[in-house]
Amino acid sequence: MATIRPFRGIRPPKTFAAQIASRPYDVLNSEEARIEAAGNDKSLLHIIKSEIDFAPGIDEHDEVVYNKAVENLGMFRNNGWLVQDEKPMYYVYAQTMNGRTQYGLVACASVEDYLNGIIKKHELTRRDKEEDRMKHVRITGANVEPVFFTYPAVAEIDAIVANVIMGEPEYNFTASDGFGHHFWVIDNEDTIAEISHLFETKVPFTYVADGHHRTAAAALVGEEMKKNNPNHTGNEEYNFFLAVHFPSNQLSIIDYNRVAKDLNGLTEESFFEALKENFDVTEAVTVPYSPVKLHNFGLYISGQWYSLTAKEGTYNDNDPIGVLDVTISSNLILRDILGIDDLRTSKRVDFVGGIRGLGELEKRVDSGEMKLALALYPVSLQQLIDIADSGNIMPPKTTWFEPKLRSGLVIHELK
Repeated sequence: MATIRPFRGIRPPKTFAAQIASRPYDVLNSEEARIEAAGNDKSLLHIIKSEIDFAPGIDEHDEVVYNKAVENLGMFRNNGWLVQDEKPMYYVYAQTMNGRTQYGLVACASVEDYLNGIIKKHELTRRDKEEDRMKHVRITGANVEPVFFTYPAVAEIDAIVANVIMGEPEYNFTASDGFGHHFWVIDNEDTIAEISHLFETKVPFTYVADGHHRTAAAALVGEEMKKNNPNHTGNEEYNFFLAVHFPSNQLSIIDYNRVAKDLNGLTEESFFEALKENFDVTEAVTVPYSPVKLHNFGLYISGQWYSLTAKEGTYNDNDPIGVLDVTISSNLILRDILGIDDLRTSKRVDFVGGIRGLGELEKRVDSGEMKLALALYPVSLQQLIDIADSGNIMPPKTTWFEPKLRSGLVIHELK
């Protein structure tokens, strides 16, 4: 069963929360982060993307950048922009997008659970990206940003959260992207104990929804610190890391689409002939065309939208990987027709999160940058859980969760 634990959060006073909260480190490049933090010395980007405090062009992996993150974290605390709570607590973090709100429990997850498979994953991680975040965790001595988890919904936990949010939120603001962010403190010791007990008795597994590299980095650093501590007891803070746990009945996944640079030497006529071997192809009546069900795709090429429907026998609905539309499109279109074998390394394909809309696909193709775009039906949360439960790994760039967690509302210290 899953183990979670309360912690003494390091977080901003109410008056600074909106200024400090930032988008995660991995959704912004250095220049975008520099622009977003301009004029705001309280932005957490000065800690999680500290290269913005140097001249453009600096290597974000330079040691001076990591050292600057430590310096800035200390400065934030010295200035009273971040203050540590006096006792361990849980928190509720809610996000509102398009009139819909989802409520997550902020708690420390167990390193041991990650290593033993109680915390399940569905994506592969890259060691270079792990090491970047491991350095950040090591040198700051903190999980500065949370990871995004889900778990099978439990009615009793839902009821506790529903009761908590009846009170006045500690933070309540709308970010520049229009998404609402709301935050409550759970400081009642009986409630804290009940939440811990419910996870330990009713939540068999938790799942990494978003933030696989941060999760791996946090767990690996925790394991390092354990090995380096001859007096290790298992109760130290480094045995736990920061996560926001959302019940599965509140989350949805949006589409994650593909664009390709060329037709692999084919003419458009021969490309469509190849497509028709495995797909029923029709010109779309509604444009831009959004897939209406599983195994239906949108294709945009030469200013025209098409509906593609995979033919019976080209997929396996009983295989948790084979049923995925990313698998069908990757194998039958990108690999077999366009010759794109490795989505992780190929420069001939790119990925566009559904939050950008289908208009972004048209833009990438109409500009001449890309030759075609594929719009995919979103993966379901149940498909993600089925794959994680089966021990399988999803193809690259399969899931897109929105809204992203804001970083900086609470930090977990490892000592």
